[in-house]
Amino acid sequence: MVKVNDSCIGCATCVHLAPEIFELDSATFKAKVIKQPETDQEKANYQVAKDSCPVGAIED
Repeated sequence: MVKVNDSCIGCATCVHLAPEIFELDSATFKAKVIKQPETDQEKANYQVAKDSCPVGAIED
């Protein structure tokens, strides 16, 4: 299960790379998961977002 841990700094890299999976929480200004990746394209976008997170906040 995909999740974003507390080390998120709200840079929104994941939101830009996988907007179908992540969005910024309007209260905390940190990323949150809005949908688990299902399709091959979503899984690929998720992996790019995870690999691009500057603080390693995305976990599975």
